[in-house]
Amino acid sequence: MGAGKVHRPDVDAPRGGSPATAPSGSGYGGDTGRPVVAVLCGDHRPNGMAKVEQEAEVRYANAEGLADALRGADALFVWDFLSTAVPDAWHAADRLRWLHIASAGVDPVLFPELRSSDVVLTNSRGVFDTPIAEYVLGVILAFAKDLMRSYDLQREKRWQHRETERVGGKRALVVGTGPIGRAIATTLRTAGMEVSGAGRSYRANDAHFGTVYPTDELSEHVGSADYVIAIAPLTEQTSGMFDRHVFRAMKNGARFINVGRGELAVTGDLIEALDTGQLGGAALDVFDNEPLPADSPLWTMPHVLVSPHMSGDVVGWRDSLVEIFVDNFTRWAAGEPLRNVVDKDLGYVPTGTSRV
Repeated sequence: MGAGKVHRPDVDAPRGGSPATAPSGSGYGGDTGRPVVAVLCGDHRPNGMAKVEQEAEVRYANAEGLADALRGADALFVWDFLSTAVPDAWHAADRLRWLHIASAGVDPVLFPELRSSDVVLTNSRGVFDTPIAEYVLGVILAFAKDLMRSYDLQREKRWQHRETERVGGKRALVVGTGPIGRAIATTLRTAGMEVSGAGRSYRANDAHFGTVYPTDELSEHVGSADYVIAIAPLTEQTSGMFDRHVFRAMKNGARFINVGRGELAVTGDLIEALDTGQLGGAALDVFDNEPLPADSPLWTMPHVLVSPHMSGDVVGWRDSLVEIFVDNFTRWAAGEPLRNVVDKDLGYVPTGTSRV
């Protein structure tokens, strides 16, 4: 692997958090003539890194050691994607060119210094699409068929006949029209549901959603949906988008499903909407404070399903995340376009693109 295929310090300025000069005799940050890759991994290193370890100097680090690992590093792999350690260690990123995060959401690393730098940011888009879509369909079926109540009655050894709801013909509004949102729409349509979407701008005749409404008009369109699914990326524009105003505009008895980010919803307003009966239930996989505190009323509220940020985590998901990074490392080392390049102004990979 040629050193110049990653970067040439004689023609490229460093793109990390601090100015630096290239070390003499090497096109990389290390002393071996190979690129240096820092990996933020906590106590558990990712498996499947043999190819990268053969081609690069790999520095595995936890949050406390990240700054040391970043000095002279050319790339950073954020394997511990829930960690908030990167902003605090950014001052040491004196040569960084590329940052890859092992998640679809990039909000843990999209801080102002990274936004303003020339460091290329990529994510792991594509791993979680189908699993999260299956999760959403699963919780919709659980609500419609009253499965949670059936389980409670079984434990009480009570034989209580009930009638349940149809799924076919129900209306779903998917808020967030990226790849995961499209997978959700396709899956729900297969179950016979009527699906529309909400995104940055209005679109008619969308292949996956039919109609896409602008999210800044969300309260005008949630009222027709039996299920509202939140899968939008977390940005300044989407933070707190599900507030008291939107919940009160929803159909009485509608269900709210959040598989995006906990910060998309104002938790107090959500609890109020559930407590008053405005919402008929909620399936929540993400929360603004994780783990969900033991004293949160969401744990024990009726018709609320709590899962610990696991809607996309199926058997083999960690291997898939490493495979995406290794593939991107191979492209990066060869000077080829990367997959899943994030627009740092938007906060996600623009629809219809995967490379630069």
